[in-house]
Amino acid sequence: MRLNERAVGTADSPICVAYALLEERRKERELLDLAQAAPQYPAAPEVVAHVAAASRDAHGGDYVEIAGLPRLRETFAAELSEAYQGRVRDEHVVVTAGCNQAFCLVASALAGPGDEVILTLPYYFNHDMWLRMAGIVPVYLEPGADLVPTPEAAAALVTPRTRAIVLVSPGNPSGVTVPPDGIAALAEVAARHGIALVLDETYRSFRGTAEPAHGLFADPEWGRTLVSLHSFSKDLAIPGYRVGAVVASAALNREVTKLLDCVAICAPRIGQEAAWAGLTAAGEWRLARAREVDEKRRWFLSAMAERPGGFTLLSAGGFFGWVRHPFTGRPTADVVRELAVEYDTLVIPGTAFLPDDRGTFRVSFSNVDRAAITDFAGRLAALATSHRPQ
Repeated sequence: MRLNERAVGTADSPICVAYALLEERRKERELLDLAQAAPQYPAAPEVVAHVAAASRDAHGGDYVEIAGLPRLRETFAAELSEAYQGRVRDEHVVVTAGCNQAFCLVASALAGPGDEVILTLPYYFNHDMWLRMAGIVPVYLEPGADLVPTPEAAAALVTPRTRAIVLVSPGNPSGVTVPPDGIAALAEVAARHGIALVLDETYRSFRGTAEPAHGLFADPEWGRTLVSLHSFSKDLAIPGYRVGAVVASAALNREVTKLLDCVAICAPRIGQEAAWAGLTAAGEWRLARAREVDEKRRWFLSAMAERPGGFTLLSAGGFFGWVRHPFTGRPTADVVRELAVEYDTLVIPGTAFLPDDRGTFRVSFSNVDRAAITDFAGRLAALATSHRPQ
């Protein structure tokens, strides 16, 4: 049989590639797994109890509406309206099987083969992969020195084929949180050119502040430009339930539901039940988990402050740190391989998030404790020492 050349020509999942390195490790130390960001702790007791009850219900396995469980959509719309001091209604919410599916559906609803979508660097690798496999051309937006994109740079990339600007904030992999005025400036560029601003807000609960991430939902006309993507995986520790959301205009969501009907009919009901329980009954639990991640971020900043072994922390936030290695001219893939094989430390190379090698890699500090973060800095220093001339 013949395979789709676009799929064949797209790189394998960087997560799978990274974990394959573990087969080669020397196992001289405990494994420091800093590759994945999925929570390792269990969901809130209230969520677990509700899921158990739903699974026993005679109709717990039924389909729901394509757009999602009505009470989940209503609850999430109300939460967003309060959190963002804006105007979001249930008709603006489509529940999806995770935020990755949300992005894929939105991208396919906005663009077709030959169209262009602007991705802010460093991009989330699945965004780039999906666009390429769909025949949509990714165009890369170089951020400023603080890794925050400027509206001028974004506007310079817009062409008649452009359909959207994509921004992840807090960033994956960079951790950078773009301030509200920066998001507003990109939205203004998108509005001026009649394209979408697709804002992936997967890590919105982990910004270290209760202030709104942006003020766009306060504009009654926000649906003309903004598409906001969300995930319940990290926030509620239910990554395996696969539940996320598209928040967009009713017009765009009509096209999204056509695509969703073909792909999955609806997001899994059990995941939607879990998300509803988390939103309605686990508020304090969610806040406590967010505070813990913020504390880990501070530990990570402290551990990297002295540039162990010459490794430089470029940014940190959400679940991630973005680090530059000190080995000029050496492929990052080799550095990451050595960390995994010789130092039992797993990270993701920056080449998974960039069109070229800039000597960077992603560290997820969300699933480790303070001792492990200190140990990580020590392993970086040991690696650098091993390469110094004797």
